[in-house]
Amino acid sequence: MNADRGSSIPIDIEKLVEQMAREQVVGMLKDAAKNWLAHDGLWFLAVEADSDMETAISCDRTAWEGFSALEAKRIMNRHDIAPGGGLQALGSALSFRLYSWLNRQTLEWHDDRLVLRVNSCRVQHARTRDGREPFPCKSVGIVEYSVFARTIDPRIRTRCLSCPPDPHEPDCWCAWEFTVDSERKGAPA
Repeated sequence: MNADRGSSIPIDIEKLVEQMAREQVVGMLKDAAKNWLAHDGLWFLAVEADSDMETAISCDRTAWEGFSALEAKRIMNRHDIAPGGGLQALGSALSFRLYSWLNRQTLEWHDDRLVLRVNSCRVQHARTRDGREPFPCKSVGIVEYSVFARTIDPRIRTRCLSCPPDPHEPDCWCAWEFTVDSERKGAPA
């Protein structure tokens, strides 16, 4: 069966983007990040509805383990961040995560450690707005941030300072501390 399809025009997204104003491109990046997070949330809610919260969190940890390494590698490639660059490389990479478009975050530099604070969280905001309890994301976050940091530099260790279901500060949903393993500081990454 040979149906007449009419004429076809290939979609050239790069050409379309080159013709856009900077504000429109930035808006598209924000929309892409929101769509990514919406898909993540809808996926999670579907698994939770089909089974239970514990199963959904277990699946979420597995998904974030793979995604965090993939995101870190792509950020490193896109922004010429060399592997094994320690906390400086991690700080740069954290700034380019998709979350950076969605959450208000701060990096705190200390002598031998880096602290990431998520001051406002789109996921937690949506849950509280909808009358739900905060998402108990600590076990997922431990996997996510540890894998992301180790992908940047295997010497980096991650410690959760606070994350739901733990109590949190009014202006900080979660906080993560990163250090370089003192036993491997001189070791090549």
